[in-house]
Amino acid sequence: MYKPVIGLEVHVELNTKSKMFCNCSADYFGKKPNTHTCPVCLGLPGALPFINKQAIEGCLKIGLALNCTPAEESLFERKNYFYPDLAKGFQTSQYRWPLSVKGWIDIEDKSGEKKRIRINRAHQEEDTAKLMHQLGNSKTQETSNNENITGIDFNRSGVPLVEIVTEPDFTDSSQIRDYAKKLQQIFRYLGVSNADMERGDMRLEANVSVREVGNEKWDVRTGKLPPYRVELKNINSFRFMVAAVEYEIKRQIELLEAGRDDELRQETRGWDENKKITYVQRSKEEAHDYRYFPEPDLPEFRVQSSEFRIDDIKKGMPELPWMKAERFVKELGLEWRISPVL
Repeated sequence: MYKPVIGLEVHVELNTKSKMFCNCSADYFGKKPNTHTCPVCLGLPGALPFINKQAIEGCLKIGLALNCTPAEESLFERKNYFYPDLAKGFQTSQYRWPLSVKGWIDIEDKSGEKKRIRINRAHQEEDTAKLMHQLGNSKTQETSNNENITGIDFNRSGVPLVEIVTEPDFTDSSQIRDYAKKLQQIFRYLGVSNADMERGDMRLEANVSVREVGNEKWDVRTGKLPPYRVELKNINSFRFMVAAVEYEIKRQIELLEAGRDDELRQETRGWDENKKITYVQRSKEEAHDYRYFPEPDLPEFRVQSSEFRIDDIKKGMPELPWMKAERFVKELGLEWRISPVL
């Protein structure tokens, strides 16, 4: 008998007026390609970034809503990898010094019992550019009708992004769906993001592996995990995520039962909605493969300082949905099944 071991990464774009490290407008959706750009978000040599304070506050709000502890100090790092949508050859992100750490959030499992999902971190980074694929049968001034081309729109490059990473506490797809929906509600309550998945404001990535029940060398709570994990990348629908996770669990269990465990490896897979299967995209990198090092063009900063007053940020946050539901039960005597609806 096998049991899934699943962690989730949620990326959410913040609805700030400007991008993370420059003054370009972050309102890029539906705009003409490459019209919201500058030397910073194009990655041109010599361009110097600066930190968007509003984005930092948005990330801290998310962390506080998830019961995370704000860091004393934080800094940005360069995450080095090569891909066409990353003009600089690195993404400005956080790894060793995230803004918020060690939080939690409760959801209900299938039996109606509360299940606590541990939050490893909520950190700040920038979004990448967007690849625009054009098939050869759509003729334009730039291409003949038999060419397939890929263009790059840098309007999205540098838009503030928050990544929320959980511990591997999920054991089925319904828990992932309920958790992601609760996060979406939090983002909207806080006013930090529209969290519209169709527009790409919120994207999901699940890390899936399975373990044999009773195998003592694999213990999630003590950090003894299966020797591989498959990352399901950039899923932009709750329904697609549920389908992708369920298929991936089934695929891995079938391989283990057939004695083909050597085919389970560290890799990134996508979801093919038409075929209802996951497919290999590339081998999965480890943290050391990205060669993180501190961003030399951005200073280290104190999170709990006069510039970022945590107490003031807390006071400015609205009452969150589950807090409101608890208050309705205590003050108005409503039943638990009714108060969340209100």
